[in-house]
Amino acid sequence: MKKVLAILLAGMMTATAFAGCGGGDTKSSGAGGESKAADGSKADASAAATIDPSWPDAKLFGDETDIVLKVWAPDAAVPLVTKQVEAFKSHYADVKFKKIEVVAQGESDAATQIINDPDKAADVFGFPSDQLDKLIAAKVLSPVTKGFAATVESNNGAESINAIKAESGDLLAYPEANNGYYLVYDNTALTADDAKTLEGTLEACKKAGKQFIMDCGDGFYACTFAFTAGVKINGLNAEGTQQFAEYNEKDAVDTLMAFAKLMKDYKGTFSSQQPANISTGFKNGKVAAGVDGSWNSKADKDALGDKLAAAKLPTINVNGTDKDLVSLFGYKYIGVNSHTKFQRSAQILAYYLTGLDCQKERATELGWGPTNTAAQEAASSDPLLQAASAQSANAVPQVNIAPTFWTAMGTLGSTMYKDDWDPSNEAKTKDLLNKVIAQIKDE
Repeated sequence: MKKVLAILLAGMMTATAFAGCGGGDTKSSGAGGESKAADGSKADASAAATIDPSWPDAKLFGDETDIVLKVWAPDAAVPLVTKQVEAFKSHYADVKFKKIEVVAQGESDAATQIINDPDKAADVFGFPSDQLDKLIAAKVLSPVTKGFAATVESNNGAESINAIKAESGDLLAYPEANNGYYLVYDNTALTADDAKTLEGTLEACKKAGKQFIMDCGDGFYACTFAFTAGVKINGLNAEGTQQFAEYNEKDAVDTLMAFAKLMKDYKGTFSSQQPANISTGFKNGKVAAGVDGSWNSKADKDALGDKLAAAKLPTINVNGTDKDLVSLFGYKYIGVNSHTKFQRSAQILAYYLTGLDCQKERATELGWGPTNTAAQEAASSDPLLQAASAQSANAVPQVNIAPTFWTAMGTLGSTMYKDDWDPSNEAKTKDLLNKVIAQIKDE
C-alpha cells in the first residue's frame, strides 16, 4: 500500500500545559490568526491575541452555541475522560453545551474509522503517532489553533514539537502521552540483575516455574527482533514505500538466530501470548515477567502490588556481545476532525484534555506516561514510567510506518517461535528476513 504524504516527524516529549485541566503554567501564547485544516482549507477554529495560562477565555467559543461534540477515547480511559469533560463543562458554565459525548474507540484503528466516515466520526479523538501521515493524507485533521500553538510549543521539547509539525509550521495535533513498552516483573521471582539480560530473565522465570510472556506474533512487539538485529526503518520514500537504514546482514541473521535459540531452549518458559495475559498471569501466579506497556500498567500494579518491578528491555547475547533490545517508541495524540461543525469548541476541548493536570490524572489513574515535561517530573517516581523512559533511549520512533510493516513483522516473530523452526539454520533465517523486508516494501 502506497502513501501519498510523508511528514517530518521525530520523537519524544509533548503536550500543552493547559492547566485547564487545572493549573500552574505561567506561559501564554502570542498572537493568533485564522486556523486552516491540514489540506489548506479554512477551519474556523479562531485564535485569541493571547491565551490565558490556565483556561482559554470563554469568548474563544465565539458564536458557537448548542454545542454537540463527540470524543473518542480508548475503552479503559472512557471513565476518566468523561470526568474530565464534566469538569470542562462546569468551568465553562455560561457556554451553551447541548451534549459532549465520550465514546470508546480503540486507538489502533482510529484513523481508519475517521477516514471511513469523517462526518459521523468523533470531533475530538485519540490516535497513535504512526497514524499521523495517514490522517493528513486523508485531509481529516485540523491543525492546532495558532493561538494555542505557541503555548503548546513553549511547554515542550523540540523533539515533541517536530513530531507533530508540518513543513508549513502548523502543529498537526495535541500530544497526549508516550507509547512504549518495557520489562515488567515479579520481584520475588527475578532480581534486578536477572532483569538486565534476556538470558537471566528466562533462567529466573524457569527456576521459579513461571512464564515470560512476549507477543511474538504482533508486529508492534516482534519488530524488536528486527530492530535489535540492526534492521531499522528509515521513513517512507515519495511513493510511500518503507525505507530501511543500512545494516549488516550477517549480524542481523546472527541476532535473529540468538532470539530463536532462546525461544527453543526455554520453550514453555518463553511464551508468546497477548500482553493482557501478563497481569492475569501475575495474579494467578503463572507468570514472572513480560514485555508490557503503560496501557496495562494499572492492571500490572493491581496484580503484583508490592512485588511489582520494571526495567528497560533486557540485553541479548549475540556471539559473546550483549546487545540492547531495541523497541518501538511512539506517542498518543489528540486530534480535531476537520469535518466538525464546532471547530472552536473542539480545539478548546482538545487543548484542555492534553493539559498538565489532565496528563497527571492519566498518569495516576491509568498509568499513561505523560509527555508534558512538568507532568513527567511529577510522575518520575513511578517504576513503570521510569522503565518506559529508560527504554525510549533504545527505541525507534513510531512514525512514518507503512501499513505492510505490522503483519510482516508479526510473521517474523511467529515463524521463529514455531516448534519446528531450526534456530541454527542460517540460510533459512536469512531467507525469512529477506522475505519479511520484501513484504514490507510490498514487492
